[in-house]
Amino acid sequence: MTYQLRDCFKMFALNSNQKLAGEIAQHLGCELGKSSVTRFSDGEIQINIEESVRGCEVFLVQSTSYPGAEHVMELLIMIDALKRASAEKINVVIPYYGFARQDRKARSREPITAKLIANLLEKAGATRVISIDLHTPQIQGFFDIPVDQLMGVPILSEYYQNTALEDIVVVTPNHGGVARARKMASKLNAPIALIDIRRPQLGEDEVTNVIGSVEGRNAIIIDGVIDTATTMTLAANALVEAGAKSVRACCTHAILSGSAASRIESSPIKELVVTNTIELAEKKLVDNITSLSVAPLLANAIDRIHNEIAVSPLFD
Repeated sequence: MTYQLRDCFKMFALNSNQKLAGEIAQHLGCELGKSSVTRFSDGEIQINIEESVRGCEVFLVQSTSYPGAEHVMELLIMIDALKRASAEKINVVIPYYGFARQDRKARSREPITAKLIANLLEKAGATRVISIDLHTPQIQGFFDIPVDQLMGVPILSEYYQNTALEDIVVVTPNHGGVARARKMASKLNAPIALIDIRRPQLGEDEVTNVIGSVEGRNAIIIDGVIDTATTMTLAANALVEAGAKSVRACCTHAILSGSAASRIESSPIKELVVTNTIELAEKKLVDNITSLSVAPLLANAIDRIHNEIAVSPLFD
């Protein structure tokens, strides 16, 4: 696909996912803008934009993944620098929007950190946000600027459509993921099932039931985020016990903190398919993890926004 970029177009990347940013630039047929991120002796972040952005429409790529606080500060400082350098538009591309799990007050005296991050981005000077699979759709309402939430399900579904896998059942490991599972099931022409996981205490998972028919089928567990992989491996074990022929899993955002990768590797999961919204260290890319690129999707969205074409076809 050939993209048409005007002279006023600029794209920059910070430190969280430069490989993905490079892939997006390659698809768009442009070069990443020149900038540097350095530290003062006490660790304070210093950013320098090394080319003019006056009057430009800028797209800034940065996932707020681990270390989240560092990457958020880099993003805010860069937005401020672009605003003070007279950029006309500052479109922030956040493939993984971190701090999003704190999107409501689940208990007394808790913050709503997803809203705080939204406030900070707007105050710094962002004019638009592009992200993939927000933790919950209502996070879009935390902003008073346009937010485009792209979907990872089509990318994951296409991967399985190109395999010879038959007798599929799509499984969600939690009640909140039913809509996501239903969308994938529709694309794969498959039924869905649900793992009923109860948490007696914070940090403890206990599988109590598999809702739906999985016996003799190839199960695909789909989730938005995999962090410690505890829930995912519990779900896989439950499916095996319920008679599933095989178990596979997929997600959009692979945090894989701690020993999550080795936990996946030693589980019944034959393959975990993820996207590169979060850049994974080599040690986390174990044999049964496959990474798919979201660069074509983001490049298409950036081109549409830049050329004032509807982004809505990408939401399906």
